[in-house]
Amino acid sequence: MFTDTGLTSDAQPAGSIQRNDRLRSLRSSLRPGQQEIADWQGGRLAVSAVPGAGKSTGMAVAAALAIARHQLHSRHQLIVVTFTRSAAANIKAKIRNHLKELALPQGGFVVHTLHGLAWAIARSYPELSGLNPDAVLVTPNQGHRLIRTSVEQWLGTNPTMYQRLLEGKQFDGEETERLRRQSVLRTEVLPDLAATVIREAKSSGLMPQDLRKHTANDEYSILAIAAGLYEQYQGQLKARNLIDYDEMILGALRVLEYANDRDSLHETPKNRWQAQVFAVFEDEAQDSSPLQTKLLEILSADPTDASAQNLVRVGDPNQAINSTFTPADPVFFRNFCQTCAAEDRLAEMNQAGRSSTAIINAANFVLTWINRNYGKPSDSTTPTEAPFRPQAIHPVATNDPQKNANPAPEGLGLELHTPDDVYQTVEMIGQRAIALFHHDPNTTAAVLVRTNEQGRFVARELSRWYDEKVNVFEVGQRDRQSHIPGEILSLLQFLDRPHSPDYLKAALSVLVGRRLIPNQDLNALVLFPEQFLYPSPLDPPQAATVQQSSRYCTNLLRARLELPLYQLIPFLAYTLDYDQTELATADKLSERIMQQTQQSSLGAMLEVLTEIVNSERFEPVEAEDDDRYSRPAQITVITMHKAKGLDWDYVFLPFLHENMIPGSLYVPPLMQFLGDFTLSEVARSQIRAIVHDYALPDTEEAWERAGYLKTAEEFRLLYVAMTRAKRLLWMSAANQAPFSWNKPENIDARKPCPVIPALKERFPLSVIGGSDENDNVEF
Repeated sequence: MFTDTGLTSDAQPAGSIQRNDRLRSLRSSLRPGQQEIADWQGGRLAVSAVPGAGKSTGMAVAAALAIARHQLHSRHQLIVVTFTRSAAANIKAKIRNHLKELALPQGGFVVHTLHGLAWAIARSYPELSGLNPDAVLVTPNQGHRLIRTSVEQWLGTNPTMYQRLLEGKQFDGEETERLRRQSVLRTEVLPDLAATVIREAKSSGLMPQDLRKHTANDEYSILAIAAGLYEQYQGQLKARNLIDYDEMILGALRVLEYANDRDSLHETPKNRWQAQVFAVFEDEAQDSSPLQTKLLEILSADPTDASAQNLVRVGDPNQAINSTFTPADPVFFRNFCQTCAAEDRLAEMNQAGRSSTAIINAANFVLTWINRNYGKPSDSTTPTEAPFRPQAIHPVATNDPQKNANPAPEGLGLELHTPDDVYQTVEMIGQRAIALFHHDPNTTAAVLVRTNEQGRFVARELSRWYDEKVNVFEVGQRDRQSHIPGEILSLLQFLDRPHSPDYLKAALSVLVGRRLIPNQDLNALVLFPEQFLYPSPLDPPQAATVQQSSRYCTNLLRARLELPLYQLIPFLAYTLDYDQTELATADKLSERIMQQTQQSSLGAMLEVLTEIVNSERFEPVEAEDDDRYSRPAQITVITMHKAKGLDWDYVFLPFLHENMIPGSLYVPPLMQFLGDFTLSEVARSQIRAIVHDYALPDTEEAWERAGYLKTAEEFRLLYVAMTRAKRLLWMSAANQAPFSWNKPENIDARKPCPVIPALKERFPLSVIGGSDENDNVEF
């Protein structure tokens, strides 16, 4: 009950009375669930919110009320923590606006990203954090190089383990196969294992020695290999005065956990920080790792009682879709919710005004159906687990303050299509979007795809079919422009040293990525570079795909001999089939390099370009402004992952096939000599077992567990995609689709995602044939 504002008294001045009225008005503008955050007075509170419930809005109002109620100031303030810089800027602006409405100073709070907060703590006591304040944050490209260097160093110090990997399941000692396996291990298997283990273990507070304490029943000693790679990486960071994001968290924890018996209670760094913090509000809590959660729990604790925490965590475990890239696991936030529920401190924000009721009903059905059919039964090593937390979305009340809450659906609100193939799918999307925009040009639409390759296909086909009728914005195209310096660098390094297997493979990878040569086993091509580039009459005949790849490479080498240096980068840009904006970016890059090198040599060009790629300080040319995701009468093509946090009036979800969602773990043929699993996924499962204090699984159990985690996350990703729609959710699974989207022209019969038949049975009126009357409208 909202009664105590902290500002009331028997004889209130006029200003206080007016402010109290504003506080009550602000609180009354919230929905149930949001109001429970606003009524928070202290202690721990978990808030589990459904998609579109207004988490950030509720948290911003709650923060303003807490600042007013407790008269917070710069020396005793509220800390608001969120996941990204853009989200931090958004919620900061909202809090400031509310404080302005309340006629309060714009202070008493600070907004951080988790890593920004950790770095501030670590820098305040560099001697305790162990981090140099002048250390440089490692960039993604630098991280890749550090991992490659760590792999090479590990290979030199662990010949026995490496030999066991080379032998794999079966090995007859044939030299060509040995070289191929060496290339696969050095450039793919071990770097992937290192990247996965470093990310998972470090974010969970595990050091290399912790991994070595655990042994599993596997023939390769995967965790021992992982520990060695991890150890080499840590040495690289220290030697180069670099830090990564996890180092920030670990450094902050070293500061807060420092204890010295000679210090009084109020002299420890922990208590100095705790004295400045009134409470911590965390948004997107489902994406936090165990170490990040530990950091917030320490900061929010009472200096005299660590169990007393002023901590409010808001999130949606059903939107946890980042565990493929981070160690975040929805089970952590679920456990927090369960603990708070036992203390009667769990609030549920289950009303959402984003979508029409037809879309809400479909999302609720999918959640329940998946839990019923894909929940993992309990066994002796892991608890019962389901992909989703049982939590239904409810429409808002009729008097909800949100404008146009739960809007009227477009048509039935849900449409389920079965096109003949993926080409007809895109044709139908274009026709439907044109009809919708003709009816209301102020509406927004998006095509949400699972992979960037699918997005490229959709954008190309939409432009081919409807170039003059619809505006298409492919988000992935802009992202690819930032990769231009790296692609050019790979080709130039090949031109400089064409007989280097590593440089040849990097160049071929670029050509495959741009779909200029067929996808194939590149490791087999680079074993003997000279034989691949210039085969003699005595060499075995090359396959057609190999000949095509060889011709591309030899043409590049010929251009290196015939063209002046200043024309080399533009030539490579045209060879890579860049579009107009990408060509402009390449020209900008070429001009910058020529200015710095004065066209002296290819080596000088490579030195400058390497510095550009490593520093990541080159901005691509943008055709238009960045804020383009939700323009009216535009079809935005975007991946499901990047769509989180966004919404559109009409959302199209094509290519919903079983091999994509939920898909399955896949072992590439070139890695199958190790067995029917990948080292990285087995290591990930074993590390998570250590973190969750489960019995350490063997290889087979770990692979099975990894498969279940992938299935659960893919279904959560589909749920996120469905809940981006406001008025129309258009879903389809074509009868024929490609197995690999690198070759979309190779189509064959594909099974639909299991959710599609279930939806058709539950909502038969939403099932539409290959086209409807709107699909055939021409404008």
